[in-house]
Amino acid sequence: MTGPGAAPGAGQDRAAQAAALESLLRAEPAEWPLLAPAVVRQLGPERLRGIVEATRERVGAVEAVYDAPDGLVIRGARAAVLGWARLGEDGALQDLRISPSLRGNGGRTPRLPPSAVRWAVRAALCLLFASRVDGCWGAASRTGWLGGALLLAALYLLYEGWFNPAMEPWWIRRPIESGAVVALASAVRLPALPDGGDVIGPVLGAALLALAAGLLVRARRYRPPVGTAAPLDRFPMDGAWYIVQGGGPGLNHHLRAPEQRGALDLLRVGPGGSHRGDPAALGSYPAYGARVYAPCAGTVVSAADGIEDQVPGAVRYAPLYGNHVFINTGSETVRLAHLRPGSLAVTTGQTVSAGQFLGEVGNSGNSSEPHLHLHAERDGQGLALRFTGVAGHLHRGRTVHA
Repeated sequence: MTGPGAAPGAGQDRAAQAAALESLLRAEPAEWPLLAPAVVRQLGPERLRGIVEATRERVGAVEAVYDAPDGLVIRGARAAVLGWARLGEDGALQDLRISPSLRGNGGRTPRLPPSAVRWAVRAALCLLFASRVDGCWGAASRTGWLGGALLLAALYLLYEGWFNPAMEPWWIRRPIESGAVVALASAVRLPALPDGGDVIGPVLGAALLALAAGLLVRARRYRPPVGTAAPLDRFPMDGAWYIVQGGGPGLNHHLRAPEQRGALDLLRVGPGGSHRGDPAALGSYPAYGARVYAPCAGTVVSAADGIEDQVPGAVRYAPLYGNHVFINTGSETVRLAHLRPGSLAVTTGQTVSAGQFLGEVGNSGNSSEPHLHLHAERDGQGLALRFTGVAGHLHRGRTVHA
């Protein structure tokens, strides 16, 4: 459920936001024009009543609203949800969002940090590759060595094609990749190994390698069945941009949202091919502050600015797209999201031309690190993106030079 499409100013007092939201949720409708006049004007009393009543129905009687690492927690007698609020200069509630999903355990138990999950996956991958490399050196026959080598090749194909290793720190990626050289060096043992052995290993390894290759090719060639009416006039940024999300199943987490099936998440390639930065310094990310240009001509149907940037790796509940510009071309709507607060150069209702400066890449909204989200949709269905001057399929792992 959402309120108006405005944005929270960076640095607002979150305790004050929580107090204002709690006051609104506890208040009677007659008090709303005093507590949140802008919200009442933009939503209307009936829609606001529906939002408040639906929230009370889901969580029970509102007990408290407080700040937590993942957002403002609206805790009720039965459950809890996340919320978001923005205050006006007078301290009155000016905008709000309430998550449609319940927060686990009534908001009383912290969730497992995403960093812990990432480290668990990294540790598992390192152990898996180390065991398979060791298997090549410990093979008892040439057939056994071949089976182990084919299985390891399949694992490397899965890792390089699906797991997005370009996003990993070099001290994780390089040791894993160097394992391929170490495994290949074990071929020096082949002359001394006996022939024969179980052929099941090579057959399974070859089958897994063929399956992984086939699925990867299919995912990289995926396009939504319908594309934009014509290729968009230009890529929205200049320079080299890495596609971190894009393509088909396994390569693009946007596929579960029908309107985003052709979406791309784009990271700028910095010196030495790095995409990463220091979470404590947004400006250290190569993408942060990069200029974004209109990929097409059209009318701006929505432009939001002022939503604070997220801290990389610690995403709080906020408006999904953050600071954004949506352009209606007359045939589809092109959405550019997660822009830097204070950088927007266009407003809702404005007509823009292809190549016109829109704003800068930021980390606002549902964003774990500075990047540009881009997709086109028509009647709620995601469209395949095409750009003049950019040939080939747009998929995870590709770098677009514009």
